Amino acid sequence: MKTRHKRMAFILVGLAGLSVAAWLVLNALNSNLALYISPTDVLAGDAPKDQTFRLGGLVVEDSLRREDDGLTVHFEVTDSANTIPVTFTGILPDLFDEGQGVVAQGKMQGGVFAASEVLAKHDENYMPAEVAEMLEEGEKLKQQYGQSEGAATVPQTP
Repeated sequence: MKTRHKRMAFILVGLAGLSVAAWLVLNALNSNLALYISPTDVLAGDAPKDQTFRLGGLVVEDSLRREDDGLTVHFEVTDSANTIPVTFTGILPDLFDEGQGVVAQGKMQGGVFAASEVLAKHDENYMPAEVAEMLEEGEKLKQQYGQSEGAATVPQTP
């Protein structure tokens, strides 16, 4: 076998190995992907069938019911437009409460969302650093240009 043929075979084997590795990585990422979907989207049929996704919204007041086993809970999640019943077996997070934000990961099973994991959202006072900085800059601009609280105008640049 000539040197040129050996080099070509080595390159082809390397490309095949790289292709297999890329396929394995993409397949793993796709199987672990959990989309965030609102109750309205679920009822509209936009939820993936037989695939895990995240359902988010507020826990409906007076909807929390516990079964006798102490671990299984039933509650409803709403986005203020539509409501989805949720069932979960496990220990709920400390921040979980009616009227609070929640994100549940699981699958739809016969009109009920069967959650495998429930995450309670932090209180509504939390905001990302970027948003806090943007709001602070907006307050500085209001003070600089003497705008009133309710004014929604943008200062004109000279």
